[in-house]
Amino acid sequence: MEEKTGYRAGIYVRLSREDQGRHDWQAESNSIRSQRELCGGFVREQGDMEVYDTYVDEGFSGADFDRPEFRRMMADIWAGKVNCVVVKDLSRLGRDYIEAGRLIQRIFPALCVRFIAVTDRFDSLTADYRETSLVVPVKNFVNDAYCLDISQKVRSQQRIRRERGEFIGAFPVYGYRRDPSQRGRLTPEPYGAMVVRDIFAWRREGMSALGIARRLDLRGILCPLEYRRCRGENFATGFAVHPFSRWSGAAVGRILSDETYTGTLVQGKSCKLSHRTKIRRMRPREEWVRAEHTHEAIVSPEEFRSVQELGRCRARPGGDCGIDLFAGLLYCRDCGGTMVRRSCRREGAERVSYICGTANRGGGCGRHTIRREELERQVEESLKLRERKEEGEKSEGEGLGGCEREPGAVLGRYGSRGGRILGEDRTALLEAELERVRREAARYPFLRSCVREDVKGGALSGEEGEALEEIYRERQQGLEEAIRRQEQALIKERTVPAEVCESRLNRARLGAVERIWVCEGGRIQVELSGQKNGEGCEACGGSKGGWPRKAVRQENGEDEENGGK
Repeated sequence: MEEKTGYRAGIYVRLSREDQGRHDWQAESNSIRSQRELCGGFVREQGDMEVYDTYVDEGFSGADFDRPEFRRMMADIWAGKVNCVVVKDLSRLGRDYIEAGRLIQRIFPALCVRFIAVTDRFDSLTADYRETSLVVPVKNFVNDAYCLDISQKVRSQQRIRRERGEFIGAFPVYGYRRDPSQRGRLTPEPYGAMVVRDIFAWRREGMSALGIARRLDLRGILCPLEYRRCRGENFATGFAVHPFSRWSGAAVGRILSDETYTGTLVQGKSCKLSHRTKIRRMRPREEWVRAEHTHEAIVSPEEFRSVQELGRCRARPGGDCGIDLFAGLLYCRDCGGTMVRRSCRREGAERVSYICGTANRGGGCGRHTIRREELERQVEESLKLRERKEEGEKSEGEGLGGCEREPGAVLGRYGSRGGRILGEDRTALLEAELERVRREAARYPFLRSCVREDVKGGALSGEEGEALEEIYRERQQGLEEAIRRQEQALIKERTVPAEVCESRLNRARLGAVERIWVCEGGRIQVELSGQKNGEGCEACGGSKGGWPRKAVRQENGEDEENGGK
């Protein structure tokens, strides 16, 4: 008896996200169940056709042919397992008229694959030249135009939501979560917000991004990726390179440069080149959509601006993975040039001083040398003098006569001290995070035992089991190390007083300082933010003196280059 030959049909079914959200007759017609029943019934009615497999892509746009089940179907076609493709209509195969036409008119015929679109009544086996060369291209073009129209409507709707200040991203930035009571609104997540405040405070004190990352790792604080994993979020990133991620200088830098932490939502930084591709390009800064006061701020705008100004300082590290305390602030009083840092080591001790940059390059200006200790002393005196003036003015305005003082006033002026946050129970937040990490670490011994059972049962090969078990072991070790460090940090948190007012000079206290002018003879003048032309400069070690010679000579019309010599 001769064996009967026929077509091994692959039924392809696709449903996009736009179709999933609709509730009309057309959405029901395009549902997965409806497409499967329609194509399956058609195949059963044919005497020379049988179903080899059904390929279902749910939630994928027709403009992109990079779909998992479509790729699997094409692999079966190239392997000779499928020689007939059945779809509900041409739009289910795809809405890109160029790629869809290439498949129907070139690839399928070259592979001897029969293509059938049931509701469009197209069958490549019986279709004539008019249907193949005219009807099908026109229908594919209409499908592509529909996809373009949907893309434009989605973009316009997203633009409106961005301008209204609604968050439309997939995941909020570290330190925030979605507000469950209001759609599109962000609300601070207590533990993450505490870490973000610490990061900004340490940066304002002069630490570098790499130094902050190392301190966070030493304290056992999970990086954003591991923190999201512990909270059960299905979050993926292209920055991770190891099974257990740690903090990096780049991750800290992204937090320090994100304006979202000031309560301003910035969206629309990038866009797709076309609805047919996933390639994105960055938009110019003036095209970004900014919405202010959309959510509660974690850091103040003043703190954020001071951190950005600090990041623009071109300075060498000043020890402990930090930048120099006076980076970007020191200027020569005579020539107006920047001061440069000089250090030397004698008898095991480092001595730091600053000299005029013009003199250092051999220019016609004095050295204006001043030692770091003397500079710190004079700046500290100037800031204390300013604080006493402000407190005296406030006391006179409120009629207190300087006898009363608001609790935590000094702490409030300069932000958090040592990363501490007033009004929040840091200990409770640290304890809750520690308990969460312990629960996460307790899962991995069970997961490793499951892998061993799967290897014994044949569900996994020996190599796959060893790879998975190694990943789980490394993640468990990383979490156990984080638990140990967090326990140490919690003990330190309980033993250190809740409010510590630092007396030492740091970048946080220098936040209101615009420039520090260094005069000949070791005298300085402190210029505060908002002052112009030397008005109100706080002088220490001598008289205020005049403005830089270079600037004065320029006002008198003298040559700029000769004026600096």
